[in-house]
Amino acid sequence: MNPKTTLAALVISLGLALPAHAQVVIVSAKNPISKLSKEQVSQIFLGQAKTFYTGGQAEPLDLPDGTETRNAFYQKTVNKPAAQMKAFWAKMEFSGNAHAPKALSAAEVVKLVASNPKYIGYVDLSAVTPDVKVVFTP
Repeated sequence: MNPKTTLAALVISLGLALPAHAQVVIVSAKNPISKLSKEQVSQIFLGQAKTFYTGGQAEPLDLPDGTETRNAFYQKTVNKPAAQMKAFWAKMEFSGNAHAPKALSAAEVVKLVASNPKYIGYVDLSAVTPDVKVVFTP
């Protein structure tokens, strides 16, 4: 059975309703993390946490400015619109406190996350592959 079909069947069997363009937070299938809270994800994507709760390094990956998935992710996860996040990162980078996550295409995010357990990203549910696992759904 196709992993995407299996995931969809699981979602349906659990009675979970995900919108057609549901964003999911992913880590490598090799990462020991199985679940993250909204607060943990928010801290990682705001540069406030540099490690997973297991102690491993956590490096967030972003999608490009203006994408629907990015806009929805930040609104749902950190309660800030994308424009406010852009201003937040400009301020953080100017002050030298932190750097914004690298922005990549969804396919690149999945590929990089799958290749290294330190990466964490978010993509549309339809982009999930067997090499990554979903740890949070906003």
